[in-house]
Amino acid sequence: MSQDLTNSSTQRQNILNNPFALREIEQATHIQGIPFEGRSVVLKEQVAAFFEVTPRTVDNYLEKFSDELRRNGYEVLRGKRLKELKKAISESGANETDFVTKTTVLGIFDFRAFLNLAMLMVESERARLLRQAILDIVIDTINQRTGGGTKYINQRDEDFVHAWFQEESYRKQFTDALRDCVALGNFKYPLYTDKIYVSIFREKAQAYRKILKLHEKDKVRDTFYSEILDLVASYECGIGAMIREESEAKGHLLSAWEVDAIFDRFEKLPHWKPLIERARNKMASRDLAFRDALHKQLEEYVTPLQRDEFERFLGEKSKELAKRLEDAKDVMKRLKERE
Repeated sequence: MSQDLTNSSTQRQNILNNPFALREIEQATHIQGIPFEGRSVVLKEQVAAFFEVTPRTVDNYLEKFSDELRRNGYEVLRGKRLKELKKAISESGANETDFVTKTTVLGIFDFRAFLNLAMLMVESERARLLRQAILDIVIDTINQRTGGGTKYINQRDEDFVHAWFQEESYRKQFTDALRDCVALGNFKYPLYTDKIYVSIFREKAQAYRKILKLHEKDKVRDTFYSEILDLVASYECGIGAMIREESEAKGHLLSAWEVDAIFDRFEKLPHWKPLIERARNKMASRDLAFRDALHKQLEEYVTPLQRDEFERFLGEKSKELAKRLEDAKDVMKRLKERE
């Protein structure tokens, strides 16, 4: 996690939306709170004491980051729920009983809101140390659940194998069209592959390799998420068909200028816009959260991952590629029979 949590709302939210990391952080930190409504909560005065700051400092953060803290578990109690909290405090034997008795409204932090505040607070040394512990635990949790590396975390998605096989099929149609219909040497294959990549995620293959720190033998497409593979396949299918149609209509192999013109027409079709924006968001956001890789060209598309994304790539439903390929034997058999 290369960014400072105090300056990055996306990084903060990625941690707070990651249930696997939160569980590990809670076990490691042993933050004791007041049992309330099936969870543990702490009061503003307890938070201030823990971080060794004044309650006014906590109030300043509550005012400045109100929406974020409320979204992540901070709330103000009144009426019946406040009475229930007072009862829980009394039963727990906490020292705040006298203070709480006199108030008619009371703010509480659950564990997520408490961590959220720790990620924001710059005045407290304890908050700084807790931020470092949080980052270490998040990285360790992701590495543990992915077997020590995140390069191929995309392959843990249950949709990956189908998308991978489908893209391979359309890839062959595309390269066959280049082979049969374009009057260029073998460099036409990486040339137009790169044009597809730049159109979709604004990076050539070599730039993408550098960002993900891929080795020479690593295949770029083996690291793509299923949504990216689907979109690449759509491009290959459409452009390949247009190249072949135009070559047959003109009765000759196409020049580089003619292929470039086809490509320009194809990528400007309006129906690509929402699909490309979704793909850019998925790749940029997931790579930052899971691979700690920032695609500078797609920085504007980065958003925090939701809980279901962590379940999808780190949860019990995610599997290693070897197991997925075993499950996909029937698919492979059908593909061979079709050739």
